[in-house]
Amino acid sequence: MAAASCHSPARFAISCSASSSSAPGRPLRVAVVGGGPAGASAAEALASSGARTFLLERSPAGAKPCGGAIPLCMLDEFAIPRDLVDRRVTRMRVVSPSNLAADFSRALAPGAHIPMLRREVLDSFLRRRAVGAGAELVPGLVTSLSLPAGPADPYRVHYISSAEAEGQGQGRGVLEVDAVVGADGANSRVAREVGAGGYSTAIAFQERIRLPDAAMAYYDDLAEMYVGGDVSPDFYGWVFPKCDHVAVGTGTVAAKPEIKRLQSGIRARAGPKIAGGRVVKVEAHPIPEHPRPRRVVGRVALVGDAAGYVTRCSGEGIYFAAKSGRLCGQAMAEEWARTGAVTEAGLRRGYLRRWDDEFLLMFRFLDLLQRVFYGGNAGREALVEMCADEYVQRRTFESYLYKRMVPGEPWGDLRLLWRTVGSMVRCGVIGREVERLRRLEGQA
Repeated sequence: MAAASCHSPARFAISCSASSSSAPGRPLRVAVVGGGPAGASAAEALASSGARTFLLERSPAGAKPCGGAIPLCMLDEFAIPRDLVDRRVTRMRVVSPSNLAADFSRALAPGAHIPMLRREVLDSFLRRRAVGAGAELVPGLVTSLSLPAGPADPYRVHYISSAEAEGQGQGRGVLEVDAVVGADGANSRVAREVGAGGYSTAIAFQERIRLPDAAMAYYDDLAEMYVGGDVSPDFYGWVFPKCDHVAVGTGTVAAKPEIKRLQSGIRARAGPKIAGGRVVKVEAHPIPEHPRPRRVVGRVALVGDAAGYVTRCSGEGIYFAAKSGRLCGQAMAEEWARTGAVTEAGLRRGYLRRWDDEFLLMFRFLDLLQRVFYGGNAGREALVEMCADEYVQRRTFESYLYKRMVPGEPWGDLRLLWRTVGSMVRCGVIGREVERLRRLEGQA
């Protein structure tokens, strides 16, 4: 695979200064801002189509804090080599506020598993592949975006090279392009520059902990999720296995200033299973809670976290980032091939409509689950009780591992509805008792 080549800002300022008006035979020029799964997938799709593609990434050696779980279908759909997978999780345990546990291993089909990766490994591979397809990697921080005066005028992307940002003084650069893909995360500069609107964000906090060999063996194929007000008022805590360590973390929207207290909560809940471990890295990062009001503005399209494509309830984002980036890049390339232009109307048809048709229902369903079950310990106890049901587990894995909303079995769905109501009634009592005991512990 081709090595990632980097070019000086001066070269870009010269080579991209031509007018943006359509010229016979001229390739589409696109700046993709952000080199994670969303940006790298968009860049690969664009470069593979013949577009001149600039992939701007402020920190190619960096890593986003992330649990690192991906659905099994992503390995084949995005041709991810199996040797990038650190762990193949075949046991998923969800632990309630009262420490009751539901084990998800019963419903997994033979050979099925949840792949666990490190983001620095996955992101680097996807960027290299984009470069191999013809994208030009630009290590730099985007500082502003000059908007075009008319439909044939270019966008001007202003950036500082990463070398200068580190004090090595290699200058600033400007790219003139026909379209821009904003794949620069929850705090997207591109979204702010085009007035795409704001949204609520959560904070994800994670410690990478290297465990003694015996403790690490316990997590060889096991991932744990903990729910409860002590680990997060509106999300969950996790212990996910990596190559030679575990990722222990939590997330919240409502209690960001208390994130360190919540992290202490997840460490306490995991307790002796992570005892004797050594923290090797501490990470924190914002993640979106819902899609932005505007995901396409002119010839600028937002993808991944910048667009708000992280599911509530599960917090999943890697697959949706890569998928949205690829769909967006394909839509830009297809419209340019047909018409010699990229337009807002074309992006709405070719990108947003395809995305919403495939995933809008899934996002709304998971949003509903989050509001029903994460509002208090009673709901969380009911959630874990339901997760012990094999029918629930099978439907969950079918949806998560293969990214499809599978029609349910009528009698199974009716039984599930009855169990849900029963669980909510029973666990209302359990949840109130757990909350009472925790208040008493705090007063002791």
